[in-house]
Amino acid sequence: MACFLASAFLLVLQTYAAPPEFVQEGFDITLDSVDLDPGLPYNISGDDPSPPPPGTNKRAPHSIIIGVRKGGTRALLEMLDIHPEVAAAATEVHFFDWDENYAKGFEWYRELMPYSYPHQITVEKTPGYFTSALAPERICAMNSSIKLLLILRDPAERVISDYTQVYFNRLENHKPVQAIENLLVRNGALNIRYKAIQRSLYDVHMRNWLRYFPLEQIHIVDGDALIRDPLPELQRVERFLNLPPRIVSSNFYFNQTKGFYCIRSDGRERCLHESKGRPHPAVNSTVLQQLRSYLQEHNRTFFRLVRRTFDWQ
Repeated sequence: MACFLASAFLLVLQTYAAPPEFVQEGFDITLDSVDLDPGLPYNISGDDPSPPPPGTNKRAPHSIIIGVRKGGTRALLEMLDIHPEVAAAATEVHFFDWDENYAKGFEWYRELMPYSYPHQITVEKTPGYFTSALAPERICAMNSSIKLLLILRDPAERVISDYTQVYFNRLENHKPVQAIENLLVRNGALNIRYKAIQRSLYDVHMRNWLRYFPLEQIHIVDGDALIRDPLPELQRVERFLNLPPRIVSSNFYFNQTKGFYCIRSDGRERCLHESKGRPHPAVNSTVLQQLRSYLQEHNRTFFRLVRRTFDWQ
């Protein structure tokens, strides 16, 4: 019933306004980095002009990686794409979180999905969905039984990673940058309006999702564990998606130069783009402690909501 009411309500709400997360304080932006190694194979590209393989169709996703930004969504999708029964969308669609895309309609969205065989499941990932106010009800209106994947990491580390991405993006575009302390602290107090902090309030966003989906439909991937040892996390995802076990330890190898696991499949080895795994800036210890202290109560509330705990500082 909630999804039915949401569907009717959203028909009224659709506008052509600019994506709301584009309007932010300071120099923060919301686009997750999606630049990839040019040699990375995909099951399909959304604008591939070649004819589709016989017996395939473009279908709505069976599962969506909803976030969180800088939580490891790209790594999760690339690792999950090892599975022969997964067809992964090549780009972040931003259908459910951007009004201008949502107004284009469901058929526009479906056309951006990869071609897949009947035995495959389609997976889309857009990290902005998790923190979007409207994405949960819009996805529920499309498919109330869809399986959702949410990858999270230590929220304080996620804030710093968020800052790091924006910092390097601005450097590359010859734009001015600020020290992270100048964004985290305003007038001697923690700047809780800073978007990077707001995105790390996992409990706030999770409450919105639980209004439309039971917890059993949302599988939370431990992003910190995925970095340390990807196989156990991927095996849990396989079970959640009812996929036969096909991902094995030989699909991963630790790259000493990059400092994280890379992928080995179909006789090829590949790593995520060099923009991934960038070193974080050193943060003033007092400021960092302010941040961690502020996030602690939100973390405890989140643990109660999802009925599990994580090893976050």
